[in-house]
Amino acid sequence: MIILVLNCGSSSLKYQLLDMKDEETYSLVAKGLVERIGMDSGHLKHTPTGGDSFELTTDIPDHTKGIQLVLEALTDARHGVLKSLTDIDAVGHRVLHGGDVLFKSCLVTPEVVKQIEKCCDLGPLHNPANLMGINAVTANLPKVPQVVVFDTAFHQTMPDYNYIYGVPYEYYEKYRIRKYGFHGTSHRYVSKRGAQFAGLDLSNSKIITCHLGNGSSISAVLNGKCYDTSMGLTPLDGLLMGTRCGSIDPEVVCYIMNKEGLTPSQMSTLMNKKSGLLGLSGVSSDCRDCDAAVEAGNERARIAMDKLTHDIIKYIGAYAAQMNGVDLIIFTGGIGENNAVMREQVCRNLEFLGVKFDSQANKCRGEERVISTSDSKVKVAVIPTNEELVIARDTMNIVNGLE
Repeated sequence: MIILVLNCGSSSLKYQLLDMKDEETYSLVAKGLVERIGMDSGHLKHTPTGGDSFELTTDIPDHTKGIQLVLEALTDARHGVLKSLTDIDAVGHRVLHGGDVLFKSCLVTPEVVKQIEKCCDLGPLHNPANLMGINAVTANLPKVPQVVVFDTAFHQTMPDYNYIYGVPYEYYEKYRIRKYGFHGTSHRYVSKRGAQFAGLDLSNSKIITCHLGNGSSISAVLNGKCYDTSMGLTPLDGLLMGTRCGSIDPEVVCYIMNKEGLTPSQMSTLMNKKSGLLGLSGVSSDCRDCDAAVEAGNERARIAMDKLTHDIIKYIGAYAAQMNGVDLIIFTGGIGENNAVMREQVCRNLEFLGVKFDSQANKCRGEERVISTSDSKVKVAVIPTNEELVIARDTMNIVNGLE
């Protein structure tokens, strides 16, 4: 089955074309990125597997046009990989927020689209863009089935005492104010793959998954199901991130707003786009830049990186306590897969859990690797995430009527 996987952002879209034989037998046919949608000089980069990349700079006013360009690139006589659009059997979409109604992957229907629209208040930057992608595929490939896979879905198994907030219960009833969690597709993939790789029975396991990147979250996965996660109603909660502040005393919000005369929208922008590593270091939102600044003696960068490291340690410790132990700790995401120094700093603080760290094995980037010693009570592994594969698998199974 030929499946096109789309991940639409507010001004960009990433895509992969996969040939799925079954869940474990598949091949990547092509991938690409469309950027600067709705801006001057839109850009497409299309890369066929085993072939040269093709790039195009042109006006891309909306996602409909962006997806048209993707479909043209896939079928182009020179750099295309399909004979015609009829070769595409299904399209899978990453959707940020499904609320507590859309709690698993499903076929796109008018009712599903309405529910995604209702969740736009909860995911104002992502859900509208996800809907644009769905509508653009409907316009270009009206007969091709579409499946939506939600970032929030994996976390819907959390018990009520882990997802509820301590505000009056009426706000949960009226507005569904609760923890939803994000990066669910990644946490779902790496927990399952990590268990296989480490030789654990997923259905009888205690796993902590650390998705660390520009946006970061940590999840407690108990017997294969999410038990708790660090992000909340929105992706702002939890760890310090690239530009997000993470967890703070809620009264800080009111205090800064009163002192600075900020509107709610301005305060949201400050916490989401001007805080985190960027706001603390004054250098960059990129962990690599902050690491370089630390090496150069930048004290603010050191504070920022130390805070991120200790936020990770704190959540791992908390989730180990919640699950009454841990069998496996997984690092994934851009930082988790590539920053060996941070992995070591975190693991050196986990000896109380029984972690014995293998510094030699830790010398890796972007590859599956156990980085704990053979006699470590708790296994630690690096597992590169593959959200597109999860989306393709769900799409294949749903379209084939297997789920």
